[in-house]
Amino acid sequence: MFMASRPIGILGGTFDPIHYGHLRPALELLNALELAEVRFLPCRIPAHRGAPRVTADQRLALVRLATAGQPGFVADDRELRRDGPSYMFDTLISLREDFGDTPLCLIVGTDAFRELHTWHRWRDLTRLAHIVVMQRPGALKPFEPVLEEFVTPRVIYDAFALRQKPAGGILFQP
Repeated sequence: MFMASRPIGILGGTFDPIHYGHLRPALELLNALELAEVRFLPCRIPAHRGAPRVTADQRLALVRLATAGQPGFVADDRELRRDGPSYMFDTLISLREDFGDTPLCLIVGTDAFRELHTWHRWRDLTRLAHIVVMQRPGALKPFEPVLEEFVTPRVIYDAFALRQKPAGGILFQP
C-alpha cells in the first residue's frame, strides 16, 4: 500500500543564468504545494535550445549560489554527470531510483509544457512523476490536440492529490 508523503519538486533547465523567474515560482510552489524540497537540475546539453553561454560547471556554481540559504532548495548535478543530451525522462528514472515511491513533481512553465509533445519519451513522464504546470496570468491558450488528449484524463485539481500516488497527475498551478 502506498504511504502518502510530501512530494519533491523537480525543476530542470539550462539556468543560463538562473534568475528570479526560476527562484520565485519555485519558492511559491514549495510553500503552496507543501513540497519536501525543490531540486534544481541544470542540464548538460539542452535538447530543445542552443548551447548555453557559460560552462556546465559555471551554471552549477550559479545554481548553488542562488539556492544557498533557502531551506527546501537543493542544487542537483545529476544531469551534468551524464554524457549526451539531457532528457528529463532519464533524469526522472534516476530520481525514482533514489527516492523510491516518494511523489515527484516535474515543474514546468506553460511555454515549456506547450512543447511537451516534442520531448524525448514525453508520454512516459507521468509514469515517473506528476507534472505541475506553472501558469502565468492570461497565458491560457488551447493546447495542440495530441497534448490535450494526453492531459485531459490526467488533470488533478489540488495539491493533496499529489501526495496520493507517486506519479501520474497533471496540476495547473497559478
